[in-house]
Amino acid sequence: MLVTQGYYDTMDAGYMDEEGYIYVMSRVDDVINVAGHRISAGAIEESVLSHGTVADCAVVGKEDPLKGHVPLALCVLKKDISTTEEQVLEEIVKHVRQSIGPVAAFRKAVFVKQLPKTRSGKIPRSALSALVNGKPYKVSPTIEDPSIFGHIEEMLKQAL
Repeated sequence: MLVTQGYYDTMDAGYMDEEGYIYVMSRVDDVINVAGHRISAGAIEESVLSHGTVADCAVVGKEDPLKGHVPLALCVLKKDISTTEEQVLEEIVKHVRQSIGPVAAFRKAVFVKQLPKTRSGKIPRSALSALVNGKPYKVSPTIEDPSIFGHIEEMLKQAL
């Protein structure tokens, strides 16, 4: 779909930082079905990242017997944070509730040391979603550090 002459709409969503670097965060069509409401995973990620304590974030749908799915954030905290993970989670939950609303049903984050990324900087959300939901997942050969999946798996076992 050609949007403007010379540009192609890839359906990727992201942002440009103060230094002009471009970060691809998610697909525009990444949605989580929470109790019949289609919630943008990218919007939740944007809200979590705007809080200021989180350096990187990926939101995936965790299967829930009552709501279908609930959003789960995998977060990398900034290095200079002096509060506990519990306090950060409480603040982030309030922040998401204020910016998106209670319909997002956001209540849980797991703090990890790093998120897996491809060489082009994308987060493999389908693999993370499978991992979060205890399903088999495939690690793409383009992942920079495949060992991070083991770390995330351990953190999920401790947190969930």
